[in-house]
Amino acid sequence: MSRQAGASPRMTSSHFAELLDFLPDVLAWVKDRQGRYLWVNRAFLVQYSLDHQIEDEEGAAASVIGKTDYDLSPAFLADQFRLDDEQVLAGHRIVNRLERLGDARGAAVWNVTDKIPVADAKGAIIGTAGITRAGGAASSLDATAPGFGPALAHMRGHFHQEITNRQLASLANMSLRAFERRFLATFHLTPQRFLRKLRLRIASRALVYTDESLSKIALSCGFADQSHFSREFRRQFARTPRDYREHYRQP
Repeated sequence: MSRQAGASPRMTSSHFAELLDFLPDVLAWVKDRQGRYLWVNRAFLVQYSLDHQIEDEEGAAASVIGKTDYDLSPAFLADQFRLDDEQVLAGHRIVNRLERLGDARGAAVWNVTDKIPVADAKGAIIGTAGITRAGGAASSLDATAPGFGPALAHMRGHFHQEITNRQLASLANMSLRAFERRFLATFHLTPQRFLRKLRLRIASRALVYTDESLSKIALSCGFADQSHFSREFRRQFARTPRDYREHYRQP
């Protein structure tokens, strides 16, 4: 079975890409500059088949390769993924981002995601590549980002509460200064910005999948009040929470 199309990045023809088929809990993919999937690993196809009731990998591959996130995901998620792609195509990396998946009516699933640019032989960025895997216990998070497992687990479990860098540093058994410096070097974000992005993505799902008031969502996601939430949300998504809900509301 082939899961490649056209002149895909060199990564897709490497032995390294083949190895990713042996990781059942890691979803991996490569996209071109237009966001079209050029290659995905077996775990991606298996998950896609389960989510869309497709009986085999061949059918899943035909439904994925050459498609974009707008073909595969709800519009609000596709827009978020495209924003990620634009950031990566500009040469930036998304490293060890903690995400909560699943709609508000089902069980929450936590994943850790990385996305990097893909370059050709001349160094020009021609696409993006990414992986996402389950973010389970603190020990598994620590395996992903050594030294930060307990801090990430605390963010995941208490994102709705006030969390300080000093608390996180203590959990990581580091001094405050060392924690802030190492966190920035590891995640390319400050601890508070990392936490804020986590809260905003959780809030975006609540806006789409629930009828909760904006003030309740603000407080349940760890913002001081609705005004603070609205200001940060608009800065991240270029829409107010109310506009975002109206635009992406599920039928």
